[in-house]
Amino acid sequence: MSTRPPASPGFRMALDYGPLLVFFAINFLTHGPAITRIVAATIGFMVAMAIALLLSWVKTRHISPMLLISGVLVIVFGGLTVWFHDDRFIKMKPTFVYSIFAAVLGFGLATGRPLLQGLLEAAYPGLTAIGWRKLTRNWAIFFVFMAVLNELVWRNTNTDFWVGFKLWGAIPLTFLFAIVNIPMLLKHGLNQPAEVETPPAD
Repeated sequence: MSTRPPASPGFRMALDYGPLLVFFAINFLTHGPAITRIVAATIGFMVAMAIALLLSWVKTRHISPMLLISGVLVIVFGGLTVWFHDDRFIKMKPTFVYSIFAAVLGFGLATGRPLLQGLLEAAYPGLTAIGWRKLTRNWAIFFVFMAVLNELVWRNTNTDFWVGFKLWGAIPLTFLFAIVNIPMLLKHGLNQPAEVETPPAD
């Protein structure tokens, strides 16, 4: 019976954040009005996400649910952005991603199944059942917060500010939130804190 090859933390991070960095790079390097830059960046984002999904399957014979959800929504909302030449679609995409993650984790908690454990177990060795429940609860609340925050930012600012928020706001907030949880994780059995992993910032 074959087993899928393990993915290193660096490889998982590259899959999660690589396409987003491509989006930022193209947006900053492309000249012209904001809508031209955001459409070009969105096309690059879609291509990079398709490559990330393919690499994940080729290297590990597995695509994580979080990466799959992000990938599908990037293709859908990115396609709408390019087709209608309207940046509102790509701006709304993170709201849907965060909301889906929050709903899935909330459903798991309500039914007694902290689903985050199945997604990140290799990154949190030794964590107890109580620790998983608390971590799942915390991430569900965080995703709700990020969904609301994304809505407030894109609806009340221009495109350039929103892109800057994604780079200098959403990603640092995600890593900071993961770090803030470490003391709680250590109290509940985590024995290798250096390998703590974060869900995608998108």
